[in-house]
Amino acid sequence: MHKRIDITPEAIEVINQLKKRFGELMFHQSGGCCDGSQPMCFEKGDFKVGGSDVCLGEIEACDFWMSKDQFEYWMFTHLTLDVTPGRGSSFSLEIPMGIRFMIKSRLFTEEESADLTPLRFTEE
Repeated sequence: MHKRIDITPEAIEVINQLKKRFGELMFHQSGGCCDGSQPMCFEKGDFKVGGSDVCLGEIEACDFWMSKDQFEYWMFTHLTLDVTPGRGSSFSLEIPMGIRFMIKSRLFTEEESADLTPLRFTEE
């Protein structure tokens, strides 16, 4: 099965630093508003997910959630979580470090599209 989301080594390093400080983490891909469209990192459970969210998978033992509405636009897209220098304008845990998480994307190949990991629609 092909994953819907991957992660760069640089982002793994940041997640490991954040886990040492905060414990278990989770991500939610923002759909806009005040923080643009950036992935946001929270302590697990600090962002309440529900029936309007879908879990794309896990990265470094962290669930990665997105609203169903946003997923409609990105359902044919493979995502990669990365980091970049700069201070984002969100409540994401990495912001005080002078960096922010970002998403790189590409369309799935036909082969990948035929065998994607299943989605989760509610927190288990």
